Amino acid sequence: MQRQAWSGAVSVSAVMCLTMAIIGTALVAAERRRWGADYFPNVTLTTQDGARVRFYEDLVKGKIVAVNLIYTTCKYACPLETARLAQVHKLLGDRMGKDVFFYSITIDPEHDTPAVLKKYAEKYNAGPGWLFLTGKAEDIELISRKLGLYTEPNPENKDGHRPALMVGNDLTGQWMRNSAIDNPRFLARTIGDMMSNWKNAKRGQSYEDVKPIAIDAAQYTFGRRCAPCHSIGEGPRIGPDLAG
Repeated sequence: MQRQAWSGAVSVSAVMCLTMAIIGTALVAAERRRWGADYFPNVTLTTQDGARVRFYEDLVKGKIVAVNLIYTTCKYACPLETARLAQVHKLLGDRMGKDVFFYSITIDPEHDTPAVLKKYAEKYNAGPGWLFLTGKAEDIELISRKLGLYTEPNPENKDGHRPALMVGNDLTGQWMRNSAIDNPRFLARTIGDMMSNWKNAKRGQSYEDVKPIAIDAAQYTFGRRCAPCHSIGEGPRIGPDLAG
């Protein structure tokens, strides 16, 4: 009887050891697959204030980040996505510059000098934690390829790049590609809560207490396309107040 009990204990112990070994191996494999210093280029970029920074070590390591590609002479996608990020920046509040950071990297470094980027950032009231960056063209292309944001240049339609936003948390290895012109509250929720495993999430209002939404086509169009740059009766933003 004792021999059977001893044999059973040894079997259980062996199974537990094997299970722990498998889990440990899986965790090591997951850690190796996680994007980090061995994946991201550590190339040097320059901020709108002229500071030189390394992409991974200074900008990404240990942070929650949102990265998009822009250029200052862009007439369509870039103004809208930059205005949208300005809304998201406001929603994230004092977390910006502490554990959440925005990086807008130019794809036209020949034109977009730090001084040009600084003027562009001021136009959109870019606050703490939001850097506009330039650098060598080949380094910027490498970053954009690694982030999955690269699109082949089109000489006939330079403005044809996608308004995409890569958000991620270097500590957890979570990365997600979003539209840079998505709903600002959705983006703020994704960046601020989802990327931190909901540790900072606030309890929301019950659906039972929410009033039905009645919205016409004009309101929808304004909220979707116009609100990032204009207001109605609240004074000028990036563009004029549409109320006159």
